[in-house]
Amino acid sequence: MRGVTRPRVSRSVLDASAVLALLFKEPGWLEVMGHLPNGMMSAINLCEVMTKSIDAGMPLEDARLVAAGLPCEIVPFDAEQAYLAGNLRAATRTFGLSLGERACLALGAMRGFPVVTAERTWAECDLGVEVIRIR
Repeated sequence: MRGVTRPRVSRSVLDASAVLALLFKEPGWLEVMGHLPNGMMSAINLCEVMTKSIDAGMPLEDARLVAAGLPCEIVPFDAEQAYLAGNLRAATRTFGLSLGERACLALGAMRGFPVVTAERTWAECDLGVEVIRIR
């Protein structure tokens, strides 16, 4: 992507799918790079990154080191996020969004930041949260 200048995003919330695309160099990983320095991720999504990395054969200690080295803020999953993520269930049921996906959207809604994801269906969910798809 030489010669392409992407605007620097001020703040964004990273979904596990976006971080996994970066870690495994999947399509859209370069897009994620621009969101990392000022990005944040729910602890729930960090758990997903760890789980998927281990499922892909990465040793536990390596997965932990990779996750700990992510240059983004990890936000603890608290009661307020839990209530909002639970409340999103009704609006997202037809799209089949998981708890982790709703946790990401809840954090974005709470902070007023766009969410960055590789999930295609999120753009169809009208939840008042800006969705940035990396592919």
